[in-house]
Amino acid sequence: MSYEQILYAVKDRICTVTLNRPQVLNAWTDVMAEEVWQAMHAAERDEDVGVIVLTGAGRAFCAGGDITAFKSDDPRHLLDKLPRAYDFSRRPDYQSRATYFPAIAKPIIAMINGPAAGLGLVHALFADIRFAAEDATITTAFSRLGLASEYGMAWALRNAVGHANALDLLLSGRKIRGAEAQRLGLVNQSHPREQLADATYAYAREMAASCSPRSLRVIKKQLWELPFQSLHEAVQTDSAEMLDSNVCEDFQEGKRAFAEKRPPRFTGR
Repeated sequence: MSYEQILYAVKDRICTVTLNRPQVLNAWTDVMAEEVWQAMHAAERDEDVGVIVLTGAGRAFCAGGDITAFKSDDPRHLLDKLPRAYDFSRRPDYQSRATYFPAIAKPIIAMINGPAAGLGLVHALFADIRFAAEDATITTAFSRLGLASEYGMAWALRNAVGHANALDLLLSGRKIRGAEAQRLGLVNQSHPREQLADATYAYAREMAASCSPRSLRVIKKQLWELPFQSLHEAVQTDSAEMLDSNVCEDFQEGKRAFAEKRPPRFTGR
C-alpha cells in the first residue's frame, strides 16, 4: 500500500511508522489518522514484524491536530468520524479513533524525537513504551487553547503518571522536556537526541529477537486489561493464560533453547 502522509518500513523484524509532514511538525490530519490505522494493522498481520516503532519525520514527533483543517462552524461533526466498536472479540474501549493501539497484538514503541503535543501526545500515551529525546518538548496543550482533554488522554495520562501529575500537566498545559517526562513516568527512557534512535532500535531489536511473539501478545493484553479488572479477575486471567502458555509451542522452544544455550527460534504459537 502506498501512503501520502506517513512512511512505512520493515527492517530487522521492526516496522517503523513515520508521521511524514515535517514542514508542519507532523500535524495530525484525517488522512494521517487513516494511514496510521492501516499501517498498524498491516504490521500486526505481518509475520516478519515483531515490534512497531512510531515516530515523526524531521525535528518533531507530532505537534497535535492540524488546526488549519478545523473549518466547520459546528465541530460536532467530528463525532461522526469516531469509529464504532466493530470487533466483538476485542474490548470496545480500545477501538476508537485514537485508542486502538492497545488492541494491536504487537508492542508499539513511541519514539518521541521532538515536540509532542495534544493529539500527538494522545497517540504516544496509547503506545506501550515511550522513548524520548532529552530536549523533546512535551505538552498536553489543551487548556492553553481553550479546549478540553480529548480522545482519552486524561485516562491514559493518569494511568501513566498518576492523578496528581496528570492534573498538573493537563491543567497547567506547561511544557516539559524528555528528562522530566522520564522522572514523571511519562516516558520509559530519555536520551540525547543524537542517541535516541540507536537506543530505541537496540531495545526493539532485542525484544524482537529474544522474546516470544506469543508471550508479547498475551502480556500486552494482560497489562491493558488491568484498568478494568479487580485483583481477583486479574489473578483468574493470569492463571488461565499461564495454563495455556505451558502447552504452547513457544514455551517448548524456550525450554529447548535454554537447555541448549542457543537463541530461541520462536514461531508465535
